Amino acid sequence: MRRIVVSGTTGSGKTTLARDIGRRLGAPLVELDALHWEPGWREATAAAFRERVASALAGETWVVDGNYGQVRDLVWARADTVLWLDYPLALVLWRLVRRTLRRIATGEELWNGNRERLGAQLSRDSLILWALQTHLDKRRRYPRLFRRPEAAHLRVLRLRSPRATERWLARSTSPGGLRCATSPCSAP
Repeated sequence: MRRIVVSGTTGSGKTTLARDIGRRLGAPLVELDALHWEPGWREATAAAFRERVASALAGETWVVDGNYGQVRDLVWARADTVLWLDYPLALVLWRLVRRTLRRIATGEELWNGNRERLGAQLSRDSLILWALQTHLDKRRRYPRLFRRPEAAHLRVLRLRSPRATERWLARSTSPGGLRCATSPCSAP
């Protein structure tokens, strides 16, 4: 594993896992949100976003955190492994609410000066609403995407619980690493 994508619903723990993997493997973290969001929560243009992503993926090793469909072709073409955090919706929502409240309370800066605001969470821009709207869709769509010819080279690991993720992380970053005999591979 040299180029890893950590994918999953908003709030599933993608950034935390990607950061941990990067640290353990000595690979840089590429946060797609940081490349996508401009100051004032403005979205980068498609061309600017794609250019930033292509530049960030130029290295031989990296860990990508994110699911942006508009750059999936760039990311998956260079990746060798996709870790899909497919956790239960209740767990994702619990984590997302906790994270969002912490970020609002602390005023934590995310990317390019952006901070989460309570008002946004009470609007149609709510991350909680986004998670509710996309969780089931990802469960349906990802298996189809992984069967496409352009994804045939990827080792896919569908992790269904934090415990399975912890077990995988302990095995994969130890000497010898994780070996999947087939793609996609799965963990309990």
